[in-house]
Amino acid sequence: FELLYQCKCICPVHAFVSGPIPGKPQNVSTNDTGVKEAVQSAVYLFNNESNDLFFFKASAIDDAQRQIVKGVKYLLKVEISRTVCQKRESNVDLANCVFQPHGVLQQTFLCKAEVWAIPWQKIMKTTSCFCLPSHRS
Repeated sequence: FELLYQCKCICPVHAFVSGPIPGKPQNVSTNDTGVKEAVQSAVYLFNNESNDLFFFKASAIDDAQRQIVKGVKYLLKVEISRTVCQKRESNVDLANCVFQPHGVLQQTFLCKAEVWAIPWQKIMKTTSCFCLPSHRS
């Protein structure tokens, strides 16, 4: 039995585009600000749509591409892992949540996500997100 998650989300964005060729996916640094915001959008959606008691956050960005298509489409391969922060807690800041220690609650998903940004409208929308449990957990 494997869990699968499909995602859809609209979130604000502040992305910067510099020089990729329109229409063709280009490799982009996993440290790029737009990539990091796109990853946050996908993780936000995963957390909202999963029934897990704990929040997940990105533990690694394995690959990132950017494509110019009436905005910017980010094609991402991301690992997300369960944190110790519970969803029932209020005002949780994921940046301050540590990952679950090695043990029964530790879990990681490998996700492929497409996130579409329209910077001039301050829109970021996760259009596709597919996650499978990692066997490395």
